[in-house]
Amino acid sequence: RALFAEYAAELADPEQRRLYEEEVAALERERGVEVRFVHPAAGYVLRTSQAGSRRCYLNVCSNPHVGVPQARAEPGGQRWALPYSLAPGREELGRGGHRRLVYDVVFHPAALRLAARSPRFRRLLSDTALDAVERHCAV
Repeated sequence: RALFAEYAAELADPEQRRLYEEEVAALERERGVEVRFVHPAAGYVLRTSQAGSRRCYLNVCSNPHVGVPQARAEPGGQRWALPYSLAPGREELGRGGHRRLVYDVVFHPAALRLAARSPRFRRLLSDTALDAVERHCAV
């Protein structure tokens, strides 16, 4: 337990985390793989449930490393391409000690700016985030 606590404290230290990310990036570069760490910025949260019984939260976040949203004109409107990055779900303790699942769905900051200005686009972004979690995490 002491070793695990020491490891957790190291990861919480921003300087140690930066060193860790640099080392991982250097190792992967040697293998010919380009690595970028995505540190999401806060957006908004969707509260839902998994199978109707377990609380589940989707953090709709942003990071400039994710692709820019693009619209393509079509008869009757537009078709949007909304690139995203999805982190695996994790369990967190909520109020009252209840466990809940949390997923981070990361879009480009421009997508969140558009969602802040347009309720229809926010609905599109939210539906895309829900669909991403359902499809990729098999929930």
